[in-house]
Amino acid sequence: MAGTTALLLWAQAFGLAGAHLSQLTSDPPWTPVFSNERVTLTCRGSGAPNVTHWYLNGRLWVTGSDRIHVSRGHRGTHRCRGPGAEPSPPVTLIFSNDWLVLQAPVQELLEGDELRLRCRAWDDAKIRRVQFFHEQEALGGGTGGGELLLSPLLLHHRGRYRCQAEVRYHLGWHKEKSAPVTVAVQELFSVPELRLEGPAELPEGDPLALGCHSTPNPLRPPTHLQHLFYRDGVVVGGPQASPQLRLPAAELAHSGSYSCEVRTEKGSVWKRSAPLALVVRRVPVSGVTLTVQPPTGQVAEGDWLVLLCSVATGTGPLSFSWHRQGSPAPLATGPRYELRPAQQRDSGHYHCTATNGDSVANSSSLGVTVLVPVAGVTIAMARKEPRVAAGEPLNLSCSVRAGTEPVAFTWLRDGRELGWGPVLALGPVGPAHAGTYKCLATNRLGSQRVFQALSPALALAVTQPGWGQRQQGTAVAAGLGASLLLLLLLGAAVGWQLRRRAAARKSRGRDPTPPPEPQGRPPEPPAPPEAGEVLYAQVVVTGGPPPGSPRPAPPPMSPTRCCRDPTRGGGSRATPTRTSRDTGGGGGTGDTPSALLRVCPPPPPPRPG
Repeated sequence: MAGTTALLLWAQAFGLAGAHLSQLTSDPPWTPVFSNERVTLTCRGSGAPNVTHWYLNGRLWVTGSDRIHVSRGHRGTHRCRGPGAEPSPPVTLIFSNDWLVLQAPVQELLEGDELRLRCRAWDDAKIRRVQFFHEQEALGGGTGGGELLLSPLLLHHRGRYRCQAEVRYHLGWHKEKSAPVTVAVQELFSVPELRLEGPAELPEGDPLALGCHSTPNPLRPPTHLQHLFYRDGVVVGGPQASPQLRLPAAELAHSGSYSCEVRTEKGSVWKRSAPLALVVRRVPVSGVTLTVQPPTGQVAEGDWLVLLCSVATGTGPLSFSWHRQGSPAPLATGPRYELRPAQQRDSGHYHCTATNGDSVANSSSLGVTVLVPVAGVTIAMARKEPRVAAGEPLNLSCSVRAGTEPVAFTWLRDGRELGWGPVLALGPVGPAHAGTYKCLATNRLGSQRVFQALSPALALAVTQPGWGQRQQGTAVAAGLGASLLLLLLLGAAVGWQLRRRAAARKSRGRDPTPPPEPQGRPPEPPAPPEAGEVLYAQVVVTGGPPPGSPRPAPPPMSPTRCCRDPTRGGGSRATPTRTSRDTGGGGGTGDTPSALLRVCPPPPPPRPG
C-alpha cells in the first residue's frame, strides 16, 4: 500500500492528476490472492484498442495486448498505459500461502465507496465463527459467508484490518488468524475553503461574492457535488452546483460568520469549511439635496407645493425629517413633504435632515414664498362727501385689504389711466377733475402670473360758488353802491341848497322886487331842474329768490307825494313812501338786495291869468 501511495504522488507530481487516466481493472478484484491462483489485468485507454504498455514496480514490463495474466511470480505494483491516455492508477497484487487471508478491493478506495472485506480460507475451505478487527477494535462477525460491508466508506475507516475464524480441515475445525491488511481511503474531494472576493469589511450596498473552493480526487472522473452556504449556522444559499454565492448589494443583516459545505448528491460524503467572519458597515449619509415643485419655490395661496429630499450617498434604512426656520419641532417625516393648499404662513426657509442611524446630514436651506393675491381694494380721501368746491386741494389714496408686497397701483379716471402709486395728488381741483375714479391694484408671481383687483368707483363732483352766494355778493355790492350813491346825492343836495341860499341873499341885497314882466306875453314856465338837482330818491331792498328758482317780479312801486318846497317858491320835493320790503326784513339769508330809484317829475307850470 505504501507503493500505491508513492505512485499516486508520482502521478500528481508529473501533472497526471488532471489528465485522462487509463483504467486498470483486476479479476478477481481483491488482494491478496492465494499463490495457486492467477489474476487477469485489463487496461482501457481513451482511444481505440492499440498497443498497451505494462509497468511492474515502476518499470516497463511488457508491451502488447490490453489484457495480461499475472501469477505469483509477478507480484508487486502494476500499472498500464492505454492508447491516448495517461498511466493508470497503480494496482498492488499480493500472493499468499496462509491458511486464512483477509481480502480487500484491489482498486484505490475513495470516500463514499463501498468496502467489502472477505475472510477466506485456502482452497475455499469452510469457515465459521468469523470475527473482524479494525486495528485492535473488534467489529463483529459480519454477514454470512465471512464478509464485512462498510458503506459509505469514510476517512476514519482507513487503517489495518484482520480477521479470525475456525477453518474446517480433514481432521476437524482449526482456529486461524489472517495477516493484517492496510486499507487506504482517499478523499473524494478536499475540505472546502470559503473565500471572500474583496475585503472582509465592505460598505453596505457593495456586491458580495463568496466562493467555496474544493479540489476533487483525480483518480475518479469528476463527481457532481452540491454546495451549501451558511451564515451563523443557518443556510443562506444552496444546495447548488455552483460553488459561488453572490449578492448584488450587501446589507447590515449580511454581517456574520459564514461557512460553506460540499457534499455528494446523495449526501454520503460532506465536508464543511472553516468559518469566515464578514462585516458590513453602513455608508455615511452625505450629499443631502432639497428640490421643490414648482422649481422656483413660489406659489400663490391655495396652490400645491411639493418638497423632495434625497441623498447622494448613504446606506439605510434612511429616515427623513422636515424643518422650517423658526419652528423648533419637525414639520413632518419622510422624503416627501407637501403643502396643499399652501397658505401665507407657510412662507419661510426649509431644510431636510437625513440619517441612517449612524450618521446625520442636513440639506441646504431653500426659500419658499407663498404669494397672497391682491384683494379688497379701496379708495380713501380726507372729505366725507365726494363733492369738492373748485379750488380746494385734494389727495386720493388707494389701499388693499390683502396682498403680498410689492403691490403696484394704477389710477383710472373715466376708464383712462391717470397716474400710478398709492397716492394720487390732484392739487387744487377744477371742473376738469370731475369724473369717475377707480384704483387698480396688481401683484405678480414671477413673470407669468399676474393678479389684479379693481376698487369700487368713486364719482367726484367739483362745484362752483352757489347761486345764493353769488346773489348775496351782488346784494352786498349793490347795497354798498346804493349807499355811496345816496351819500353823493345828499352831498349834492346840500351843496345845491347852500348855493341857492347864497344866491337868494345876494338878490335881497340889491332889489328884492322882481322886475315887472312885459305886458301881453304869457309867463314862462319855470325851468326844469338842472342835472344833479334831484334831491330825493327811493331805495327798495328786496330779498332774492334761492339759487335755481325763477327771479320774482319787482315789487310794485308805492305812490310818491310831491310837495312844494317853500324855499324854492313853488318847487316840489319827493317824499319816499316805504313799502313792506322797505324795512329790510324781506328776503332770505344771503339774498341779494336790489335798489329802485324813483325821481319825482318837475311841477307843472302855472296856468296863465
